[in-house]
Amino acid sequence: MIAAYLRPLRTGAQPPPPRPRSTRTISRWILTRPDRLHDDEQRQLRDARHCCPELDTLARHVGAFAHLLTRPDDATLADWIAAVRGDNLPALHTYATGLERDLDAVTAGLTLPHNSGPVEGHANRIKMIKRQMYGRANLDLLRKRVLLAN
Repeated sequence: MIAAYLRPLRTGAQPPPPRPRSTRTISRWILTRPDRLHDDEQRQLRDARHCCPELDTLARHVGAFAHLLTRPDDATLADWIAAVRGDNLPALHTYATGLERDLDAVTAGLTLPHNSGPVEGHANRIKMIKRQMYGRANLDLLRKRVLLAN
């Protein structure tokens, strides 16, 4: 009641500024394909990138890496790593160093048609069956359930 009484007495009070977006929200916007963002989200991301040059640089590198993952023939991983090294973004430098350690394996993963998807799918299915049994899964029972599920 007091707030309702005082509200008309407060003249010229400015509404509080909008809360800045959380790091998680901006990260999601950067990692989402631009065509899947709403117009309002695209505008807010554009404003955030305009205010922070490091964020703009990070968003460009993330987009380039996503492009590299979807079309590995267009650019090379070494070019992307060199571009990251040219900017002052320590977190990406650490990521690039990790990629350089296994550069042959990463390049093979990006360019070869082979993958471990089916194996991962079977491992996930076995883990699900084990979780369904609430810890009662000794090896014999788990083996029977896996074989009967096929």
